[in-house]
Amino acid sequence: MNQRVQVRESSAEVFLDTLVKLGIRHVFANAGTDFAPVIEAMLAAREAGRTLPQFHTIPHENLAVSMAHGYYLACGEPAAAMVHVTVGTANALCAIMNASRDQVPLLLFAGRTPSTESGHAGSRNASIHWGQDSFDQGGMLREYVKWDYELRAGQPVDVVVRRALDIAMSEPRGPVYLTLPRELLGDAAPAGAGELRPRSAGAIPAVPDAAAMAQAVEWIRSARFPLIITASSGRRPENVALLSDLASRFGIAVATPGEPGARDVNIPSNHPMYLGQNPPDEIARADVIVALDCEVPWWPSVVKPRTDAKLIHIAPDPLYSRYPHRGFAMDLAIAGVSTAALRMLGDSLAATAAQDAAAIETRKTEIAAIAARRAEQRRAMMAGAAERRPIHPAWVAACVNAAKAKDAIVVNELGVPMELLDLQLPRTYITTSPAAGLGFGLGGALGAKLGAPDRQVILIVGDGSLMFGNPVAALHVARADGLPTLTIVMNNGRWHAVHRSTLDMYPAGRAAATEVMPLVELGPAPDYAAICRACGGHGQKVTDPDDLPAALQRALDAVDRGQAALLDVMVASAGL
Repeated sequence: MNQRVQVRESSAEVFLDTLVKLGIRHVFANAGTDFAPVIEAMLAAREAGRTLPQFHTIPHENLAVSMAHGYYLACGEPAAAMVHVTVGTANALCAIMNASRDQVPLLLFAGRTPSTESGHAGSRNASIHWGQDSFDQGGMLREYVKWDYELRAGQPVDVVVRRALDIAMSEPRGPVYLTLPRELLGDAAPAGAGELRPRSAGAIPAVPDAAAMAQAVEWIRSARFPLIITASSGRRPENVALLSDLASRFGIAVATPGEPGARDVNIPSNHPMYLGQNPPDEIARADVIVALDCEVPWWPSVVKPRTDAKLIHIAPDPLYSRYPHRGFAMDLAIAGVSTAALRMLGDSLAATAAQDAAAIETRKTEIAAIAARRAEQRRAMMAGAAERRPIHPAWVAACVNAAKAKDAIVVNELGVPMELLDLQLPRTYITTSPAAGLGFGLGGALGAKLGAPDRQVILIVGDGSLMFGNPVAALHVARADGLPTLTIVMNNGRWHAVHRSTLDMYPAGRAAATEVMPLVELGPAPDYAAICRACGGHGQKVTDPDDLPAALQRALDAVDRGQAALLDVMVASAGL
């Protein structure tokens, strides 16, 4: 007998109210049969005039989680994704790995196949409810979330969801996973549900130890060539000004690690103390290196610091304890948020700046000269790229620099080297997670546009990564949700990273001698521009470098009119 649920306030209704109370404004959802109580609760809330988060219908789970990821990076607010039981969780796993390694907080909710075979309105009523059950649904992603749990009978859902958000937002941040059985969501909420005290999410971040920071200051003061290497200190927008000021005032060089390089704008790209990405000579020369919010500060197989260099690692978890193996040498491992660390360094170095003035000026002059040479080499390469055929990635970067707004957000997934982009402001650059799960870019760009709707969002993406990202699903969402972005496809017809890594490992091997390397070719290429047009967007193929500036402007004009735009740019297969 079919028993219908009719309760005054269900746990699903409390769940939705809780999301609103906790400031979750967007839920990227890929629904299944487990969503019935949530859908009913949404309609009840609308009928009663209650506020709801905005639910977005996303036709692939990887896209949904990637949108939550990009949304956070653009505006600093966590979002939620909601997927269908085990199968939806499996589809979301790659994107969760990306969020985990990128320390992005998000809430991943999944339904749970009904546990009862009869006797409840939410009991199993389809064959999939047996086939989609599992012994340990959270087990498939437990290594990549900070916390996973399943709502249990008698537990207030608001308390459980708040705990999830608190853990996600506590440093080091990351995704969490909560499964929600549909029987429990459909039942009446337990007594006491919905009575949360208002407060900010997460634990108050730890401040670095004062004695350890004092030691770091003394080493920097006495250094002839101090170097800060950072991947993501700019994730906190105030850090861009703090790091820029620290470097300028005290003559400290700043660099980013090897590919993918910086994951945020940490310091303006034209800063006179900025030495670029993974500068091997300067890493080998530095007598003090500060790895600031930096998982992989150098590649030991390529370059190592001096044996007498003082090595300082500063991050909320400077040991990166969720990485199974990480063997970088260190003299100080200081736990704490980088904002506090930068302020402590600045205040302490300022106190002795007068007596250190001569050494500081010497460092400034020397570092600025290195930065100027690097900038000149970059200018020369980009100027020469305009004449090269096929289209060179440096010419694509030059055209983007000329066309984009200063506050445009560039999402770069194996598109062009970050070194070639003009980036000055916080929250204007998003790139691949250290996990490097391909297919992030399309969803990341859409999420960024949702988080910063008044700004241009330009995705530069390799053709292989584009295919991983479910372009039809992404372009559908762009149209359905009014999220126009520009996608520039760097179409070289191959997985360049695989090709290059093979040649790096076997420079004189069989692969180097073959004309067509196995497992890297992506031809025949689809007509990516036509796919965009089929989804209501503006699409154009570009083969001639002379045509690129005008094509780029037409695409941006289309975005301004509210259309998604895609340029399929035929680039050299050899890369840079």
